[in-house]
Amino acid sequence: MSARELSRGVVYVHSSPAAVCPHVEWAISGALGQRAEMEWTAQPAAPGQLRAECAWRAVAGTAGALANALKAWPMVRFEITEEPSPGVDGERFCHAPGLGLWHGRTSANGDIIVAEDQLRALANASRAGEQFAHKIDELLGSSWDEALEPFRHAGDGATVTWLHQVG
Repeated sequence: MSARELSRGVVYVHSSPAAVCPHVEWAISGALGQRAEMEWTAQPAAPGQLRAECAWRAVAGTAGALANALKAWPMVRFEITEEPSPGVDGERFCHAPGLGLWHGRTSANGDIIVAEDQLRALANASRAGEQFAHKIDELLGSSWDEALEPFRHAGDGATVTWLHQVG
């Protein structure tokens, strides 16, 4: 496999019950085809829950395999990012209890990409401005961002995973 075929990303497990953590780690390892090194720490936003993250490097599209593996535990909050690679958009997957799984394509700077056909379908299906705005929020994953934000901030001060080294 050449470097061009590889992509990289990060799995953020924002919260998981302690009993589920070994299963989550096993699922991530299975999707990556190698052992995932995860350091679990307390999640202040959800007492009794743990958080961890794992940087990965694998073939493009691995974020989808990771999301598919992790969605088996509906009580786990997670976010998976995959950087764009040559010829392939980046991706972001978010999962929150009660909301399920959300997926969006991302640009090089991490913005969510909404395709022309999605906008046309939305414009054709929306009858009012408020309905259109709600559907745009759905495409952008706003509800998932709102649900996960307290768990992201609760990780402030946690170990940071750097994907590239500059300089």
